[in-house]
Amino acid sequence: MATNFGKIQIGIYVEIKRSDGRIHQAMVTSLNEDNESVTVEWIENGDTKGKEIDLESIFALNPDLAPEEEDIEPSPETPPPPTPLAKVNKLAKNRRTVVPVKNETPARDNRAVSARARPSQITDQSSSIHQNGSVPDISPAAQAMKKEFGPPSRRKSNCVKEVEKLQEKREKRRLQQQELREKRAQEVDVATPNYEIMCMIREFRNSLDYRPLTNADLIEEHRICVCVRKRPLNKKEVSVKDLDVITIPSKDVVMVHEPKQKVDLTRFLENQTFRFDYAFDDTTSNEMVYRFTARPLVETIFERGMATCFAYGQTGSGKTHTMGGDFTGKNQDCSKGIYALAARDVFLMLKKPNYKKLDLQVYATFFEIYSGKVFDLLNRKTKLRVLEDGKQQVQVVGLSEREVKCVEDVLKLIETGNSCRTSGQTSANAHSSRSHAVFQIILRKKGKLHGKFSLIDLAGNERGADTSSADRQTRLEGAEINKSLLALKECIRALGRNKPHTPFRASKLTQVLRDSFIGENSRTCMIATISPGMASCENTLNTLRYANRVKEFGISPSDIPFSQGSSSRSDLSPSYEVKELTVDPSGADLRPNIHVQNQLDDLDVQWPIGSSPQRDDLKLLCEQNEEEVSPQLFTFHEAVSQMVEMEEQVLEDHRAVFQESIRWLEEEKALLEMTEEVDYDADSYATQLEAILDQRIEILTELRDKVKSFRAALQEEEQASKQINPKRPRAL
Repeated sequence: MATNFGKIQIGIYVEIKRSDGRIHQAMVTSLNEDNESVTVEWIENGDTKGKEIDLESIFALNPDLAPEEEDIEPSPETPPPPTPLAKVNKLAKNRRTVVPVKNETPARDNRAVSARARPSQITDQSSSIHQNGSVPDISPAAQAMKKEFGPPSRRKSNCVKEVEKLQEKREKRRLQQQELREKRAQEVDVATPNYEIMCMIREFRNSLDYRPLTNADLIEEHRICVCVRKRPLNKKEVSVKDLDVITIPSKDVVMVHEPKQKVDLTRFLENQTFRFDYAFDDTTSNEMVYRFTARPLVETIFERGMATCFAYGQTGSGKTHTMGGDFTGKNQDCSKGIYALAARDVFLMLKKPNYKKLDLQVYATFFEIYSGKVFDLLNRKTKLRVLEDGKQQVQVVGLSEREVKCVEDVLKLIETGNSCRTSGQTSANAHSSRSHAVFQIILRKKGKLHGKFSLIDLAGNERGADTSSADRQTRLEGAEINKSLLALKECIRALGRNKPHTPFRASKLTQVLRDSFIGENSRTCMIATISPGMASCENTLNTLRYANRVKEFGISPSDIPFSQGSSSRSDLSPSYEVKELTVDPSGADLRPNIHVQNQLDDLDVQWPIGSSPQRDDLKLLCEQNEEEVSPQLFTFHEAVSQMVEMEEQVLEDHRAVFQESIRWLEEEKALLEMTEEVDYDADSYATQLEAILDQRIEILTELRDKVKSFRAALQEEEQASKQINPKRPRAL
């Protein structure tokens, strides 16, 4: 039958009840016969809202709109009068009472009570039927059933049923989540810090399809090769249960799982992805690292080329282990480092027929660069001078070159240099974080340079941030490391892009290695070593960013080898994009502090080094690295460079004065011996003594003025260090 909407019509206003208990008026916009409901709309806070409400709820709040009793028509779906037994079963099934009537009763009197009629109507109708005597008494079974199930229930609309289903599902889901939380709480290892982060990393790694680098992979030819090596967790990190946050899923991809925390203290992972030429995991041996990195460069030096291999990273990340050899406690096995492996291949190639006829001799040098000064590790750490000759070739004056005939000779030199380098230090790492060690294998043909292979163990990059320390020595160490790493990066980039000018004079390291960055037959390899622990995450990211800028790689989510059926790449691993460094042509932000710059200019008047090539290259270097170098840091680097150049000149002049003083002493001694004679010439004595004193006064006064200027430069360096405000509060 058609649904009886009573007096409800489209356009009238009715009272409705909201889910939060509020009751207000709303306008009827449609009548729904299929589910016996109406759709209403109202305006709230300027927005039109609506909902679907069943007729029972409308009639309960608006009794004046309910249909009259005589308007209720019998339902065609009402079944015929059942037998008493069937009647009881139907009562049990539908949980409502149906009044039985006689067959001869008129159809109007035989109608069933509608499920949507109100209880009062049912009661009144039932009582009137009993008064007329048209209905017999209900059987005891029916009465018992009626007493058990209580008053008749209303018929629920489809909307209410759906809401109840959703609520039931929600309750089940909450129970399941609660059980899962309780189960996880039982599985949590209380003794393991950051257990939640460890589970996230483990879950992410399970979604990857690992394809690591193997010896079967081809060795590609690169003029500039940049690779990354991850070391395993050391004993100290294992003892404090530090987490491994580095994943190397394929031969050229490195992923860093950086722990982060939201505002609501929820912890999550930020997966940063980098791509390089090669990526070595913590199971890779030195032999395999050498095979893909330094070994292809050995042939270069036999073809009259220059080869360079760097190990870069924070202190303790495995640089000295990679370059020098395996450590057993404090003892180092030099035969398994890249130094010795490269020397082994050099001697093997010397025996080849096409190179044997060249009659080449092999020499080796080993020196370190500490705080802008060069020390010979094969000659009791003698301090050396770096100068440019008339042909603009850089010469390390006094550097020892030892001829080597076999690999054993090379190993002896490495052991000698390492022992000299680490003497007087508390540990090898403490010293290696403060100096660059350079081991060179040189090929000469009849005394002339044929090729050179430079292997460099760089200083720890985290020391580059120590430019604002209270200790001057630490500041100078940090400034030199910072400057040399910036210069090294720009020199390698200039080599790869064939730039007309390379800022090699900006640091002692690049100045010494100048011949390795020029020429068509120059090749370079950088091995960035990283620590896997979560405590080293920031330094690891800095190392990877630096290596990525040396040779800028693109990275896309498709480079990450996810296994089949895993989650979407964008959800699991947001890629890290490397942006090209740009320099503001106006250079407005690169202007140093005016006050300090004026004082530096005043020093230039006394010292003719203001427009030196070193300072020009330093300025170019800072402009090319605007993001890392703030104006104050640029001023500090200028002050340090000025101070270092003054220091070298003062020391040189002091040595000259000392040598001159010896000559003066000899002349004065001769004068005194002359006065011992009875008839010495007093006039000649006085004239010679006055000439000696005038000369001494002139030279010493000049030296004193330079020392005063040097002291002023020291004060300017200290003031500039206090004004440093780097744009990035992190190391290189």
